[in-house]
Amino acid sequence: MEKKNFIQKNGSGRLCCKGCGRQDKQLNTFDWLADIPVDNDGQDIVEVQFKNTRKGFYRNSNKLKLCKGDIVAVEASPGHDIGTVTLTGRLVPLQMKKANLKPDTEIKRIYRKAKNVDMEKFQEAKAREHDTMIRSRQIALDLGLDMKIGDVEYQGDGNKAIFYYIADERVDFRQLIKVLAEAFRVRIEMKQIGARQEAGRIGGIGPCGRELCCATWMTSFVSVSTGAARYQDISLNPQKLAGQCAKLKCCLNYEVDVYVEAQKRLPSKEITLETTEGTYYFFKADILKGLLTYSTDKSFLANAITITARNAFDVINMNKRGEKPESLTDANPSEQKTFDLVEQESLTRFDKRRGNNKRKKKKPVGPTAPTKETTNNAPNKEERNKEERNKEVKPRNKNNRNRDNAPKEKRSPNPNDKPNANEKA
Repeated sequence: MEKKNFIQKNGSGRLCCKGCGRQDKQLNTFDWLADIPVDNDGQDIVEVQFKNTRKGFYRNSNKLKLCKGDIVAVEASPGHDIGTVTLTGRLVPLQMKKANLKPDTEIKRIYRKAKNVDMEKFQEAKAREHDTMIRSRQIALDLGLDMKIGDVEYQGDGNKAIFYYIADERVDFRQLIKVLAEAFRVRIEMKQIGARQEAGRIGGIGPCGRELCCATWMTSFVSVSTGAARYQDISLNPQKLAGQCAKLKCCLNYEVDVYVEAQKRLPSKEITLETTEGTYYFFKADILKGLLTYSTDKSFLANAITITARNAFDVINMNKRGEKPESLTDANPSEQKTFDLVEQESLTRFDKRRGNNKRKKKKPVGPTAPTKETTNNAPNKEERNKEERNKEVKPRNKNNRNRDNAPKEKRSPNPNDKPNANEKA
């Protein structure tokens, strides 16, 4: 029987073992069209990834057989750059549309697959990046510039270097570019990044116990304001709201839309509830459950009563009609018990022996209680059955029955017998 080799297709080629290696999680794209047959004529654009969350789209004008994970030399200005193929096939135009690339955008081309000479130059350029970053930081400090150089990326051929920096305000780095060009003898390009992008590049673990979102899947960063925390009734504590980048956490924007929609179904905080007992002021709210807590005092919690939003609207409508309910205690949901899943299911529930529905017989206490000797000498079940069968009354014969039913004859007195004193004469 012949042995078959099963090969998974990846767009315009096979998914080799190199494509399964570690890649940048932020830029990695799952090819969900990999196992669908495709005509490669006209699918000549390839996605190529570089260092530091940078990738681009290049035209495969030489009709090279490229697979995910191949290292290629692409066109750059000036010279060439070295990158890794991350996507091929019909999914590339969709990614270009997602990146908002215009149809008239000039697309550079792929020269060739990287050779040994290209890889040697690339490794030499990468080895210079750390020393260049440390030295450039010292140069920026000597020039008195309020900026931080976070990373340096050399081009594949070593003719160009990209300096990524962080600055709160606008920085005039024209003098810095001249000094850096004289010091490193390369073409200099300055690119500003944000604190969130730097945190994503470094990575880390968030307070939720998981890896940072900016280091795993986030590629576009939206501004986060304290209004998102206010909508969710989160205390404005800067230590709890700030992330690893010292900015507001990006996860504050995840559920803010749900809270905004839920708040539309709640009454305004400015409205007071009038009852015969007194006036109730808004104190706090459980937005997702739709529960409102009111207090008889504005400044602190006093005589707190928690009611549902529906009951609050009923009281508001009554107040508009000039009516006042007696109290809000009827709408108090505090009597409703909350159930905790952890309390319902104990961790040791499998260790306990479940009791039978039958009632257990109580053991006799006192002198009638059986001792060990009596229990050991107790008859077996078979012996007890034999004794019960022996105790059963057997049917009597007819003669015996007639004899028993016959009248008893009177005995004649014996003259020799002495009379009893108790008998009457």
